[in-house]
Amino acid sequence: QVQLVESGGGLVQAGGSLGLSCAASGSIFSINAMGWYRQAPGKQRELVAVITSGGSTNYADSVKGRFTISRDNAKNTVYLQMNSLKPEDTAVYYCNAFLDSPRGRGDYWGQGTQVTVSS
Repeated sequence: QVQLVESGGGLVQAGGSLGLSCAASGSIFSINAMGWYRQAPGKQRELVAVITSGGSTNYADSVKGRFTISRDNAKNTVYLQMNSLKPEDTAVYYCNAFLDSPRGRGDYWGQGTQVTVSS
């Protein structure tokens, strides 16, 4: 059984910073990519940032220059450092891992963590 456990998030004023982390555990052979998605009320879930096992990254245009994704492969953990936060960054943030396990290759999701940015 694979689990993704997120931590971090919370309430911050506009212009502030927050950090998120997500640790994958369980029967995992390898993790190909890890990333963060977010879903604001009334909106579809969208990609925030993704990082491959080799360290290549991709960011949504809306967060480029403000957010930084990083990864510790030895710990199966992905991080998201969020700086210069804006009210429009308010959403539930979900961790995602695309990995190989005894069940095969597939996507796994964390439970989500709330990020609220006040103006």
